[in-house]
Amino acid sequence: EVQLQALGRLGAGGGSLRLSCAASGFTSRNYAIGWFRQAPGKEREGLSCIHNMDGGKYYADVAKGRFTISSDNAKNTVYLQMNSLKPDDTAVYYCAAGRGLGPTTLLPEEFADWGRGTLVTVSS
Repeated sequence: EVQLQALGRLGAGGGSLRLSCAASGFTSRNYAIGWFRQAPGKEREGLSCIHNMDGGKYYADVAKGRFTISSDNAKNTVYLQMNSLKPDDTAVYYCAAGRGLGPTTLLPEEFADWGRGTLVTVSS
């Protein structure tokens, strides 16, 4: 079961927000947690993923430099720290879990379990 909870405060333009994703119920350590977003009228896009086995991280170009993925294994939680947010970052953000994925996989269809998503709105 994948659960998603957004924490933090967001200011108008240039703000930061940290999203949290609590994941549990895995029978194998070979899984990855990915962060995705879907803006109105656009396709869902992958942002970043982290692999539980080796802690390997991968970022899509859109996320490089402003977003940071991390995990707290003791809490079974994955975070996405988002800095310098812009109005273009307005979207519903999702975390998802996938099993047996390659190190650079960020295709939504490769991730089987999805959180409910949380809306992030960045005003100008």
